[in-house]
Parts: sequence; structure tokens; C-alpha cells
Amino acid sequence: MSTANPQPLWQPTDERIARARITRFQAWAAEHHGAPAEGGYPALHQWSVTAPEDFWEAVVRWFDVRFSAPYARVLGDRAMPGAQWFPGATLNYAEHALRAADDRADEPALLYVDETHEPRPVTWAELRRQVVALAARLRDLGVRPGDRVSGYLPNIPEAVVALLATAAVGAVWTSCAPDFGARSVLDRFQQVEPVVLFTVDGYRYGGKEHDRRETVAELRRELPTLRAVVHIPLLGTDAPDGALDWAELTSGDTEPVFEQVPFDHPLWVLYSSGTTGLPKAIVQSQGGILVEHLKQLGLHCDLGPEDRFFWYTSTGWMMWNFLVSGLLTGTTIVLYDGSPGYPDTGAQWRVAERTGTTLYGTSAAYVMACRKAGVHPARDFDLAAVECVATTGSPLPPDGFRWLHDEVRDDLWIASVSGGTDVCSCFAGAVPTLPVYTGELQAPGLGTDLRSWDPDGEPLVDEVGELVVTNPMPSMPIRFWNDPDGSRYRESYFDTYPGVWRHGDWITLTSRGSVVIHGRSDSTLNRQGVRMGSADIYEVVERLPEIKESLVIGIEQPDGGYWMPLFVHLAPGAVLDDALRDSVKKAIREQLSPRHVPDEIIEVPGVPHTLTGKRIEVPVKRLLQGTPLEKAVNPGSIDDLTLLGFYEKLARERG
Repeated sequence: MSTANPQPLWQPTDERIARARITRFQAWAAEHHGAPAEGGYPALHQWSVTAPEDFWEAVVRWFDVRFSAPYARVLGDRAMPGAQWFPGATLNYAEHALRAADDRADEPALLYVDETHEPRPVTWAELRRQVVALAARLRDLGVRPGDRVSGYLPNIPEAVVALLATAAVGAVWTSCAPDFGARSVLDRFQQVEPVVLFTVDGYRYGGKEHDRRETVAELRRELPTLRAVVHIPLLGTDAPDGALDWAELTSGDTEPVFEQVPFDHPLWVLYSSGTTGLPKAIVQSQGGILVEHLKQLGLHCDLGPEDRFFWYTSTGWMMWNFLVSGLLTGTTIVLYDGSPGYPDTGAQWRVAERTGTTLYGTSAAYVMACRKAGVHPARDFDLAAVECVATTGSPLPPDGFRWLHDEVRDDLWIASVSGGTDVCSCFAGAVPTLPVYTGELQAPGLGTDLRSWDPDGEPLVDEVGELVVTNPMPSMPIRFWNDPDGSRYRESYFDTYPGVWRHGDWITLTSRGSVVIHGRSDSTLNRQGVRMGSADIYEVVERLPEIKESLVIGIEQPDGGYWMPLFVHLAPGAVLDDALRDSVKKAIREQLSPRHVPDEIIEVPGVPHTLTGKRIEVPVKRLLQGTPLEKAVNPGSIDDLTLLGFYEKLARERG
């Protein structure tokens, strides 16, 4: 990788740096906790990973985390896995999420937007009243600390209320979006055995109503541990037999009670994509999420009471949990329940305009779709309030950076971020005081000892290596559900480099301190010893207007050869002829590497994704290697299972 010094695409002004919360935090931490007063972000980051106890103590004091019982020390055991954070401390996540209701009762905590794109506010006072009322009724239903409460819900205010009420009683939240089929939901919920299920009768998406009552009936039959089902009539139907009514459960007006739980008490269960087996049920703690999200949202995202925070997400993706945590900083959060492209591709920009969003988060795929569709956000929408556009889900290609810069605003802070469901946070990304370079994440996060390692565990700079984290983060999983000896947890992250978190991404740490993500390391393209992430291929290929989406697979052959097909889903009207094949090969040869020109370019009816929108490479690779479909992939984890039939048929034909 070139170590030349490119010009930044964006540079924060002196005034922007001075007013950033992270600047004020550094000055305060220098005065009270030994942080470096000079040297800006690089010095602060170095201190945060070399003196983690001082750093995290500074975080909890800066954000006034309320411990009902004090901690003995910040980090009792720093081993990975098994780090003990703030042993002895007790607190409650929901209590912190609702603190702004004390002095901003009549201001909006939530702005709810459906496909009409008309925002509807829920005030801080009303949010707290509903959470407290529902928590009291959950207690009446016998829900106790540690019990699991599940939601089959879209991104609506009721989902936020249910999560916070669950946390208020010390129970453990888990959710799936209602576009998940019954099998996908059961693969997740059956593992954790919920006692309560919150559910809708259906949802609206793309201008259509989708009835989910039969799916809900199947969930009730297949989840024998349920003691109560709560019905939310989004489509206006009557509650099924035996179900409780949402409006009745949230109608009370009682005194708040927030169960004080240990710092490492489970808050929620998130799930890995589960493409090749049952999804991993990832457990994160009340305290770990609280302090990690305060740091990430309050310092890195620079959010506070004057902000409005919108991230396009569903309740089946960790970004929804992250969005809800915006409440911790007193920020108004924007909940959008609908298609990302309805009634047109510019839908998300319209939501940002109508809600006065200041930090707008979306997927890299949506940005690139807008670019291809010829959307002009600044021309068509008033986006004056938007200070930052953040992207995740996959690496934002350089063309995406340039498009945002050109089509939104030339002084726009563009934050490409990368993390994982596994930590429900970011390893690298947004820093309001650093420049933005095209195609790069600004820096590793505070308290995140991020490294790029070669196979022998030696650090790399300006070279592609494995993404590893060499010190614990508070939001790392406390465990997986139903993994009593911790073996599945260790195998997932700690087998390659014992005691060090290996995430499974290819990464470059540049000598300028920025970060480049190259895609998953378990689907790496390795030709003649030259490794390349699939994301690099997609970036180049999908610049061509004829290519809607692509999928590249590298397959080791029994004879020692290497077959690398590129599958292309064409834009409407495009034809895969020799001219287009030549254009694809030329683009890869000239812009990437002649070694990574595909052996074949094959038209496909579509590219399969996980339910959270990520291309599935490893299961397709297994199909092409001859693995039967039922063993290559967990069918409940795929957005369109019929697409896999094409790859299975191709494998048979190749013999």
C-alpha cells in the first residue's frame, strides 16, 4: 500500500475542533486523570490503550455514570476472554438512558417516521412514563432479573419502550425484525428461552402491508417458555387469544424503579448472522454497553442534547441497539420504520431533512445505490442541519466518499466506521477532530488497542494484516448463551492468537494513523501469495454502470490450482457480452492487480445476503466446493434462499 501523503478530503476547522466534546474531555482528563494535554487525538488514543484504568475511570466520571454501589477497581482482571470491568459496581442502563427526562421533559426523546415521512415526537416525559409503567407490569407478570424478554418488532417507539423496560427490571432483551421468517426467529429465540414476547400483527414496507399473524402464532407454539405475549396492533387487528394489550400495559403512571444490577449483568443478546450454523447468541453487559456507548456516541460521534441522531436500521441489527443508546447522551433519536428506498431512492435523505438530523448513519450500499441512481441530496433536500454522514455494514468505497463530498456538502464530515455485532460498537471510525482521507476510516477508537498483525503475530504498518484487538473493551461479550465452558466463545475470537481478539477482517493501519478495512479475512482472495479483500474488487467492479452488484469467490482446487469466478448481477437493460467482460477485467487489472482478474465472469439472477444485508461469500464458496445446500448454509439466515439454487446448480454442472 502506498505511503504517499494524500490531501485530506475534509479537515475540521479550528472552531470545530475547539467545540468538539472530545477536545473538552481531553483537557479535563489531562487535569484530573493524567491524560496528555498536548498531541491531540493520537496522544489521547495512546494514553487510552496504555493506561486503560485511568482512561475508563475518566469516561465514567466525565459522563457522570451513577453507581449505586461503588467499584473496587476499574479493571479487576484484564485477561481475554474474561476481563472483569468495575467489579463490585451496580447500576442500571435504562436509568441512564432516561436521565434527560429530569430537565427536558417536554422535548422530543424520539422522532418516529414511517413511510409517510411525517415525524411524530415522543417526549422524554412520555417515554419515561411508558417505560416505568411497562416495567411495573413486567414485574407483575413475574419477570425477574436475568429473565429473557423478546421482541418481534419493527423500528417503532414501542420497541424502544420494551427494551428500556426490560433493562429497568434487570431482564435481558433480545429482538428480531418482523421481516425475519419464523425459522430465523426461532433459531435465535429458542436458544435464549424468552418468558415474554412483544409482537406486532404485521408491518408496512415498500408501500405494502405484510401480515405476520401466522408467523406470530408459530412463534407462540414453538416457544414453550413464554408466560406472556404482548400484542401491538400496527395494522389494526384484534389481539389473538390470550395476548395482552400494549396500550393497557403502558397506561399506568407510577414511581420509577430501576433494578440496580452488577456491572457485568446481561443487558441484551445479539446474534451473529448464522450463515453456516445456528447464530451465535452474544451476551453483552449493562455496564459494558453503557460506558462503551457513552464513549462512542458522546466523544466519537460528538452527540449531545442539541443533536438529532438518525441511523437507518432494523431491530435485527446491532445498529438499532446503538441508535437507542443515543438516549444516553440526551440526544433525540430518529426511528425510521420503512423501506430505505420508498417511494424513491432518496427516501433516507428526506427523513434526514424532515427530522433536522445532525448525525445521519446509513449503509455503504445505500450511498452507492444513491450514486448509481443519480440522487442529488443537496439539490433536492435541505440538509443544512446534517454535520456528519456515517456509514457501516461494509467498507465505503472511495467513490462513495467523493460522492458524499460532491453531492451533500464539500465541508461534510464523512465517518466510515467499522466494528461488529460482537462488541456492539466500533473498532475504528469517527473522530470529529481529525481529517478524513478518501477511502479511509479516521482512526482506531479510544480504549481500542487496534492492531494489524501478520500470521506470526507481528505488527504491520502500511500493509494488509489481520484485525486484532490486544486489550479488552468493556462491551466485548461476557459470554455466548448456552456455551457453559466458553469453548465456542474462545474458538470464535481467540484461537488464532491466544489471549488476543481476532475479528476476521483484513485491515491496514497507515503510518498516518488512519485505518483501511478490506473485507472479511475468511473469504480472502489469495492468488500467487498476494492477498486481497473482496471489498477491493467490489469497489472497482461496481463503478461500472452495467453492474448492479457483484460477488467474488476464490476456491482452492484439489490439483493445487485456484479458481476465482466473479458473479455479476446486471443493471436493468445491461448485457454481459465480450465488451462488458473486457471492461470488468481491464478495471481490475489497471486499478487493482493483474493477479486478481477473475477466471470467469458469470451473470447471476442476484447476490444473496444475510438478513442484515451483507453479501454471503463463505456459504457460496462451500456450495461451489460441492457442500450440500443444507450443510453449506443456515437457510433462515439468507434474504432470498432461491438465489442459492443457481450456485448449487453451477457446482453440479462443473462436477
